[in-house]
Amino acid sequence: MPHELLDRARALAGAWLDALPDRHVGPAADDAALRAALDRPLTDAGEDPATVLEDLARDVEPGLVASGGPRYHGFVIGGALPVAMAADWLVSAYDQPAVLHASSPGMAVLEDIAGTWALDVLRLPAGSGVGFVTGAQMANATCLATARNAVLAREGWDARADGLSGAPAVEVLVGDEVHVTVGRALGLIGMGERRVTRVAVDAGGAMDPAALARALDAGSGPSIVCAQAGNVNTGACDPLAAIADACAARGAWLHVDGAFGLWAASAPELAHLVAGHDRADSWAVDCHKWLNVPYDSALAIVRDAAAQARAMGMTAAYLAGSDEREPNAFVPESSRRARAVPVYAALRTLGRDGVAALVDRCCAQARLMARLLAEGGVEVLNDVVLNQVLAGFGDARGVVARVQADGTCWLGGTTWRGRDAMRISFSNWSTTDDDVRASAAAILRAAR
Repeated sequence: MPHELLDRARALAGAWLDALPDRHVGPAADDAALRAALDRPLTDAGEDPATVLEDLARDVEPGLVASGGPRYHGFVIGGALPVAMAADWLVSAYDQPAVLHASSPGMAVLEDIAGTWALDVLRLPAGSGVGFVTGAQMANATCLATARNAVLAREGWDARADGLSGAPAVEVLVGDEVHVTVGRALGLIGMGERRVTRVAVDAGGAMDPAALARALDAGSGPSIVCAQAGNVNTGACDPLAAIADACAARGAWLHVDGAFGLWAASAPELAHLVAGHDRADSWAVDCHKWLNVPYDSALAIVRDAAAQARAMGMTAAYLAGSDEREPNAFVPESSRRARAVPVYAALRTLGRDGVAALVDRCCAQARLMARLLAEGGVEVLNDVVLNQVLAGFGDARGVVARVQADGTCWLGGTTWRGRDAMRISFSNWSTTDDDVRASAAAILRAAR
């Protein structure tokens, strides 16, 4: 029976993937229709598993978004490389708890190797701690909790043992265009969003390093600076080298939220956008964005692996420790799936050149989209430096709604400098230039 179910799941998944490039990109049913199909009475005796699988695939499909398809340009959602998707199926079949070396030596060793490869591709310091988490939200929380403990330790305070009550105040400085997940991460680790110092940014949303230096000089006590690689609206990257200079001169911990933009480091033609990134103390980066592995997958990276282990590690009599790398020492979670497997498969398949080519191609497609829209009379609101295009219309909300209803592509709206705008992202391995042209044509039709 398991083989029969898996074979049928493969067929259902194959049908979805075959239709993905040509389907209406947005959902085809509203919540009422979805509930009518999916909300069945829960039985006492249960149901036939084959029937459940068939019904599930049929009934949920109208509510699915083709976010893995080539003309999805919303929320910086990458697709899933075929090898990464296949590897992820193995993760479910193996069902290994990636918490201890003892619980799965194979997964522990593979995670160590995948982390080492990721550091190589991202051009980050060898030997840094790498934790595999759900997304940039938890990567930011993991790195910032480590940063908090480390800067307090310099003041003689053990935050893990003694908590934060009575601890020296830690100043956190962020750019005025900081991503919302950084604020939520700070709230989760007890730093308080309203106690954060916001630093001025330039026209593209990148932090002003001179303003940061002045803010650091005005403060006292331990400090953490959160910089950004890849503004979610414009793609702009903070000037990390100058920011690193300011942090080094004042003893501040530098964290880089590089959810998608940090992958620019892998591409020789784009690496200048994040120059100096390797001088930071910690980094958050998504793999389910530009590396194109299935959800969910991200990396929490800390230069001082021992500091990360002190902040995240755990000990208990029943947890059999070893002299090997223990996966649980680098993330807040204990029970978790082996997220490193698809990362391993993707990096091994692509290699350094393949990752660079993927990032380069997406950025070239963003530039193509900007040119096509500008030629059609649309105002492009940003310098297209990475993979984000910001477009302005007299009725941006209406244009976005019409594009979504048309279904040729899917993109979202945003607010930039007090103005409604359209936000178009490129991070999918399967997107072609023809897809870009088809999407641009749909946008211009909606604008007219």
